[in-house]
Amino acid sequence: MSIFTCMAFTILFMANCTGTRPDNLGIRSGKLLECPKTPNCISSYSDPADKEHFRSPAPYTKSTSEALLLLKKRILDSPRTKIVKEENNYLYIEFTSLLMRYVDDVEFYFDEKTKLLHFRSASRLGKSDFGVNRKRIETLLKDIEI
Repeated sequence: MSIFTCMAFTILFMANCTGTRPDNLGIRSGKLLECPKTPNCISSYSDPADKEHFRSPAPYTKSTSEALLLLKKRILDSPRTKIVKEENNYLYIEFTSLLMRYVDDVEFYFDEKTKLLHFRSASRLGKSDFGVNRKRIETLLKDIEI
């Protein structure tokens, strides 16, 4: 196999790791989409008894617009991020891994009625993410004064 063939195969393989952007994300009936059964997702809307997928939503005390700006700044400080959609109480971001270029879809919903920041972070492809989505949410929300 030539070096050109190996490079072409590698490029095609890595391009296929991104997956297709889901078209069913967003706020539906006041909630974000549920996690799939695979362990590569975390959500504040999962059943609290589901320790694999659940993490409590984060309370926020600032105005929604201020809280969104603070979270957005923290997100943009993260490498390989792309804000796909931004609304007055919603963010949808793609996070791309360094080596294999896997894409995770991450959503944040500021529930203005309850003053809770809800989220969902899920891998597009595969089954396991070795806890990456949970770690990401924990890092983004750690010590943030929203």
